[in-house]
Parts: sequence; structure tokens; C-alpha cells
Amino acid sequence: MAALGKIVAMGGGGFSSEPENPLLDDFILSLSRRQPARVCFLPTASSDSPQYIARFYRALAQRCLAADLTLVDSATLPRRPASTEALAAFVAEQDIFYVGGGSTLHLLALWRAHGLDRLLRDAWQSGAILCGVSAGMNCWFEASNTDSFGPLALLKDGLGLVPGAACPHYDGEAQRRVTFRKSITDGMISAGFAADDGAAFVFEGTTLVECVSSRPQSHTYSVTLREGELVEEALPVRYLGA
Repeated sequence: MAALGKIVAMGGGGFSSEPENPLLDDFILSLSRRQPARVCFLPTASSDSPQYIARFYRALAQRCLAADLTLVDSATLPRRPASTEALAAFVAEQDIFYVGGGSTLHLLALWRAHGLDRLLRDAWQSGAILCGVSAGMNCWFEASNTDSFGPLALLKDGLGLVPGAACPHYDGEAQRRVTFRKSITDGMISAGFAADDGAAFVFEGTTLVECVSSRPQSHTYSVTLREGELVEEALPVRYLGA
């Protein structure tokens, strides 16, 4: 069996929010087992926004073999593979799956309805890279801090490829840090990973191997409950710029 692939979980950044700064996207492309990489954009969390898809192609189409996979029925959107077999074949061809932001709850429900959750796990177990921003960070973990319900809350329904909980936008939205820390203090989850905008965790399989950033000031954190006390530990971050 091939080694488990990497997971790059971004708290914010990439072409979604800093199109003028390609450092995180360049880093992800560099991890591919093939060059040019076959990169599939999954805009499910944004209800397959055509504008979001267009931004993906503008940012990456000149640097990889770009494709997108949509699951929301609309005559204005690109066609998705027409059958279960075609979907499985399409997924198996990709090197990198890049998941956009939006509703984590919506994303998970649609992936499970189409069996895409299982296909992505299979691809990762065969060495593919899974990455994403915001909801595209949350989905890989057991739980996540999300506004899918309206107010920020803990969603304990992730794919569980990575143990623990995820919190994106740790410095970018005032209540993220407060609500995430409270979830852990209240015992809803015992440990988690939090990333500022522009920062990312890099896992090989389920092992955290490094943290990287597209901004010198961005940080990542381990947040745990130890003997009843909340411990927030800043982790070393490698800035990808000069």
C-alpha cells in the first residue's frame, strides 16, 4: 500500500483571500508526486459558486492541470462525473484536492450523499494530497469551529482523518479564539489545532510535520486541556517568503 498522503490545513489565505500572495498555493503544488500536478478544486462549501471556481482557474490554471468537481445541480456550472464509477475514476486521477471555504456542514453532508468522503479517504490513503482553507481546513478533522449554524459552534462531525478539532481564522475573526478555547475548556473536545489567516498545518498521514505561512506574522497553535487547565501553545512556523 502507498504511504498516506499529506494534508495541508490552512486557517486562511491562498488564492481565496490573498490572490496577490501565491506562497501557500506554490507550496502545495510543490508537494505533488507528479509535475505538473493534477489539481481538483472542490467548491462544495460555497454551493459550487461559479465566481469561486473562476478565481481558482485564474490563480492556478497556468501552473497545474486544473479541474473542478461540482455537486450542486445548476445549468450554469461545469458538469460533474455522470456516474459513481466515473466519479471514482476521476478522483483516482488527481494528485491534489483543494477544498474551498464556506459551510463546513453543507460540505460534509453533500460529500457523504455522493460517497465523495470515502473516495477522498481512498485517494489520501494512496498518496494524494488533501488541502483546503477555512471549511477546507475543518473537514479533515474530527471536529471544527464553524459558523455553519449561524453563531460559531463546535461541529463534531468531521471526516476524522486528523484527530482533534480545527479552528481557522484564529486571528482574523474576533470570536474564533474565544469560542474554540471555550469548547475545549468545557470538555467538548480534548485537543485542537488553530491557525491564523495565512498559516497552515502540514501533516504526513496523521503526523504533524511542520507549520508554514505566507505572512511573517501568522501563527499556529496547539490548544489542549491538561489537568483541567487550558494550554495554548504557539508552534514553530516556517515563513515561505524570502
